Amino acid sequence: MSLHLTSAPAVEPITLAEAKAHMRVDTTDDDLLIAALIATSRLQIEAALDLALIHQTWSLFLDAWPGSKEITLPLSPAASLVAIRTYDQNDLATPLPLTSFQLDTAQNAPRLMRKSTFTSQPLRHANGIEISFIAGFGATSADVPAPIRHALLLLVAHWYDHRDPAEVTIPATKIPDIVSSLLAPYRRTRLV
Repeated sequence: MSLHLTSAPAVEPITLAEAKAHMRVDTTDDDLLIAALIATSRLQIEAALDLALIHQTWSLFLDAWPGSKEITLPLSPAASLVAIRTYDQNDLATPLPLTSFQLDTAQNAPRLMRKSTFTSQPLRHANGIEISFIAGFGATSADVPAPIRHALLLLVAHWYDHRDPAEVTIPATKIPDIVSSLLAPYRRTRLV
């Protein structure tokens, strides 16, 4: 299984102006740095929580259909399906009807349910199935829950204040506990 970003979010969950106001930065000297910190902080939160904050398109590749009728998607919240394709040995794609699937977004981890037991197995041995989907809370920053947006502001300010170079062998500056507390309700529950 591999996951590839095919369309990045069009906007960030917080704006440069919001971050600068939060940090009380009045000049434009560090605008590029702050913009980079916003994107980096978003990526850090998304990776840590298996979330997509703003709508973005991803492709999940599988070698074969699982034995069960469900496939857990690795990112939440899942917004919609774009396409499902199988590939042959010549890398030619065959689209499957989306009506043969149901996207279940009620779970903590979204699931793709096959409605039938069709056996359209891919002919390409590796990554023969592509599931393209949109993940994210919405298309605008207003769609992102307020606690996550606030955690982003705090994380951007933290990295802005702690931008000294660090050595690989030295532990990095600890992320403030309040950031983790704000993000805790959005952490996926994993049963082992």
